[in-house]
Amino acid sequence: MRDTPTKSLRLNYKKVLELGLIVSLGLHVIVMQIFKRIDISSTIDSVKLDVIQVEDIPQTEQQKQTQAPARPTVPIASEDEDLPEDETIDFTDWDINDAAPPPPPPEDDEAIVFVPYDEPPEPVGGFAAIQKRLKYPEIARKAGVEGRVLVYAQVDEQGVVQRTRVIQSLGPNGCDEAAEAAIKSVKWKPAKQRDRSVKVWIAVPVDFRLR
Repeated sequence: MRDTPTKSLRLNYKKVLELGLIVSLGLHVIVMQIFKRIDISSTIDSVKLDVIQVEDIPQTEQQKQTQAPARPTVPIASEDEDLPEDETIDFTDWDINDAAPPPPPPEDDEAIVFVPYDEPPEPVGGFAAIQKRLKYPEIARKAGVEGRVLVYAQVDEQGVVQRTRVIQSLGPNGCDEAAEAAIKSVKWKPAKQRDRSVKVWIAVPVDFRLR
């Protein structure tokens, strides 16, 4: 076969690689023989530990509290002659967490009783007449109080407001009293039940608005 430069380089590649490895290995062996013995001096710093002496703390003894002696039972004389003399009266167990019975409902002579009607009572001139007669309390005006007061009013057969009761209040500023006074100052058309005038309760809203 014809020899070319590429073929000769491929043949000599392994030889050159082996020769380089042998040379490098020999250099490493020589260097290790030269620097075979190296003295390394290490210094160890001595550390002194200070010993802390702990003083003996005297231990205190806790005194045990003596329990209070039980109260002696007081004998109670009984009027029953059949009760034996050696029989004692036991204490009853009462739990403080037991709920107390609810108090009886108060007797309200002015209870609101709703009577059915066909035509509800109406103020003469409409509810606007109540707003016109409404006097804004000076305290509420200065405080800027606004809102609605809901009043239950009892209108009798002649269209007169007999009783009033505030259900929704604006507080102690005079608005509740002013609303009740305005409702009572207006003439009402009585409620009708089968063409007959009846006395009924009606809810009347009164608005307080500052202009």
